[in-house]
Amino acid sequence: MIRFAVVGTNWITERFIDAAHESGKMRLTAIYSRKLEQAQAFGANYPVEHFFDSLEALAQSDVIDAVYIASPNSLHCQQSLLFLSHKKHVICEKPLASNLREVEQLVACAREHQVVLFEAFKSAHLPNFLILQQALPKIGKLRKAFINYCQYSSRYPRYLAGENPNTFNPHFSNSSIMDIGYYCVASTVALFGAPQTVLASATLLDTGVDAHGSVCLNYGDFDVVISHSKVSNSDIPSEIQGEEGTLVIEKISEAQGVVLTPRGENSQVLTQPQHINTMLYEAQVFAELVEKRQVEHVGLENSLIVASLLTEIRRQTGVVFPADGE
Repeated sequence: MIRFAVVGTNWITERFIDAAHESGKMRLTAIYSRKLEQAQAFGANYPVEHFFDSLEALAQSDVIDAVYIASPNSLHCQQSLLFLSHKKHVICEKPLASNLREVEQLVACAREHQVVLFEAFKSAHLPNFLILQQALPKIGKLRKAFINYCQYSSRYPRYLAGENPNTFNPHFSNSSIMDIGYYCVASTVALFGAPQTVLASATLLDTGVDAHGSVCLNYGDFDVVISHSKVSNSDIPSEIQGEEGTLVIEKISEAQGVVLTPRGENSQVLTQPQHINTMLYEAQVFAELVEKRQVEHVGLENSLIVASLLTEIRRQTGVVFPADGE
């Protein structure tokens, strides 16, 4: 049983804890918060005995083997490095860090200390996403893909009211491309690997982060067009076009449905049931990597490619974070 701690006490942490326990391979043993009382209050619903208000003390503790990090994006690198350097396995929420330089540091640290580093990008491990990957050869030579995720942020009204929520604050390394758009970029990389060229545009808010944008990734003989937004909704699914047919994906982040339409034939629903807590699958993969002490895995290379693309997209669109200058 893998003993793990959590850094970050919010709803996504609760979902991961439930998923980790559901996997049957992990057990929550420690909770960190800047305030000890908050850690204890968060842990009231779990059989957990250890609470920390010091990250250093938690990293040095022998009561955990691994840690799940769900803090603001700008803290991911610093916190992950601390745990990796103390030989703790790390599963860190997406995006893994603020930029490519930081991700390279994390990968190097994990390799040096021979521990597992895993970016918590759940989409790539969902049953319907795996079905999508397996179905790609059925549509023949790839020509076009449209990867779409636009979701009006519940915090946008606060921004419009003059507040400065984390979601639109560059100091937290957050923006549309780093949040909503991340799913589009990472899903593209999981499906097709690294593109040859990148062309990006975006509309920036007064804070300097992107509210929405578009990205074109060229793969030589086919293009992937990405549409992302945190200030508008979209009901349009994503689509992959080949010379022999199409694949349509409902909500790319959750892979809620996959439909194959061979050219000139009737559509075929490929969708399979998925666990209601879709974080279960990433928890299972992480646990298996830890059990095998498999430091090298495909996720590391994908994380590096994604970080490279996100960094280049921000460069082209003029989105700069304080972490970029450190």
